[in-house]
Amino acid sequence: MATRTRTRILSRIGKALLPPALALGATVGLASAPASAAVWNSCDQWGNTSLGGYTLYNNIWGSGAGSQCIWANSGTNWGVWADHPNTGGIKSYPNSKKVINKSITSLGSLSSSYNVSVPSSGAYNTSYDIWDTDYDYEIMLWVNKTGAVGPLGTSQGNVTLGGHTWTVYKGTNGANEVFSFIRTSNSSSGTVNVLPILKWIKDTKGWMGNETIGDVQFGYEITSSSGGLNFTTNNLTVSSS
Repeated sequence: MATRTRTRILSRIGKALLPPALALGATVGLASAPASAAVWNSCDQWGNTSLGGYTLYNNIWGSGAGSQCIWANSGTNWGVWADHPNTGGIKSYPNSKKVINKSITSLGSLSSSYNVSVPSSGAYNTSYDIWDTDYDYEIMLWVNKTGAVGPLGTSQGNVTLGGHTWTVYKGTNGANEVFSFIRTSNSSSGTVNVLPILKWIKDTKGWMGNETIGDVQFGYEITSSSGGLNFTTNNLTVSSS
């Protein structure tokens, strides 16, 4: 994973959603959406909307990106068509976001279920991106990956938490700490119990304090998808108490 700039962080977290801009590369148009008409779609670089308590964000933030269009039937059923060149470096992180705004100790539960259809080619990861409200800490949970992609930081070994076994990486991008949990085998569907992961980082490892969890994002960090590939979130739910 390339070192992030502050611009990348602002794009990834949606801290300041920018006005819609022209889509990068050739305009793909509505033909990229699924055959059944979606309730919303956008090929704009920063295209975004809110549906049913979730914010969808096309988020083409990386340099050298190609074309990408996002569509949604709801905040929990959406997808992306992307055609990014195989030139290295992350091009985009299209995602759906749920805002939590609760401290770790005040959370009684935080979990998410996912079901995705992803291509067998290209270079990308399917991941949760979880941020505290001050954007000091980023927790990534990779549920699958394909191609030449890898996390930031150094390996801290394996741990079984939240219903999955992960290889943990710890690093920094110069602006915030990054904790990456890479599932030891690819998964296209499942449930992640997120709260034990946050408590393990806070209590077991002491890597952060009682942070207020802001955004829980789920999406596709795409490095390359030459020729055009489809990424579909068949279902996503994020729940907390």
